[in-house]
Amino acid sequence: MSLNDEMLAMGRAARDAAEVLRSVSADQRTAAIRAMADAIRTHSAAIVEANTRDVADATSHIDRLMLDKDRVEAIAAAIDLVAGLPDPIGEEMARWTRPNGLEISRVRTPIGVIGMIYESRPNVTADAAAISLRAGNSIILRSGSDALRSSLAIHRALVEGLEEAGLPVAAVQIVTTPDREAVGQMLSGLDGTIDLIIPRGGKTLVDRVNRDARVPVLGHLEGVCHTYVHASAEPEMAADIVRNAKLRRVSICGATETLLIDREAAPDLLPLIADHLEGCELRGDEASRRIMPIAPATEADWRAEYLAPILAVRTVDGVDEAVEHIGRYGTGHTEAIVAEDAIAAERFLDKVDSAIVMWNASTQFADGGEFGFGAEIGIATGRLHARGPVGPEQLTSFKYVVRGNGQLRP
Repeated sequence: MSLNDEMLAMGRAARDAAEVLRSVSADQRTAAIRAMADAIRTHSAAIVEANTRDVADATSHIDRLMLDKDRVEAIAAAIDLVAGLPDPIGEEMARWTRPNGLEISRVRTPIGVIGMIYESRPNVTADAAAISLRAGNSIILRSGSDALRSSLAIHRALVEGLEEAGLPVAAVQIVTTPDREAVGQMLSGLDGTIDLIIPRGGKTLVDRVNRDARVPVLGHLEGVCHTYVHASAEPEMAADIVRNAKLRRVSICGATETLLIDREAAPDLLPLIADHLEGCELRGDEASRRIMPIAPATEADWRAEYLAPILAVRTVDGVDEAVEHIGRYGTGHTEAIVAEDAIAAERFLDKVDSAIVMWNASTQFADGGEFGFGAEIGIATGRLHARGPVGPEQLTSFKYVVRGNGQLRP
């Protein structure tokens, strides 16, 4: 069978499975998700062994790729959390009655078939499968070649869980070949069987998906996140938050890349914050460099997603200038303000148009697990359908149900 025929067959099987999932109970989906978690634990040693071979061949992103017994348990625990989430399918979002007596309700429904394309993170195999199933969707997974052995081992456990619960194994399928043509096939929509593509990976992957996809795409291109330290900020809190937002994990999309700091407070606060950023290169505007000796920032630095221990620093005159900078250079991901002045903080939260805005918290909380979603399969930065962490609710659509008693339109 050619790759084209194989991918089309996967699409048709996924569509058939999606139709089955629409009719099964929430309890049956829950049972399947819990069985998937149990199977992950049962096959932990095999998953770690497959991952060891992936890591041995890898040349980059080792930390994202590597699994051990504790990380496999964390994957299973995340699936259990998804199983415990409220089932969104069938939820009545709104109901109203028209003057003519028609009763109209808006009800959550599955999207259908999800295509997930991702790199370097084998845990996404399990997270995406569980979240998709919780929302009543089937899913076709395409792992990056560097994590393929790990993802295939995880997928085998997921299939075992589906079988135990009596659900079609085609509800969670994975592309077994590293051939990049498989990505092109998925972006084509597989003859109309894929309803939504979600990319999770580097700029090159997401650029290609956004450029070539013939079906809707849900995701984000870059995470140029900002932390703004207002003049009213408590100094130690500000320093601790900036350190965590930048250095906890520098390679995630929620890491702060630019520090904005009020000009009047910068002479006192910037040196304190810098002391908390040991090992981090600072690149600042002229006003920042008059306060302390740091490298000069260029125009490119304000747009940079470093994913490295580098932080751009700019002084601003108040909330409005901070908001203006974020609007000009940000990517709509996550922005935070550190402030004791509630009026300033609320103005920032109101004016910044990003998927996630925070007050007195690290931008690294931009994560579905931290939001109580159990897990996530990405951060959406567009303005349509979903924004922020993508969990089960974000993988649903809705339909209108109209109940009448013989009404005729005049």
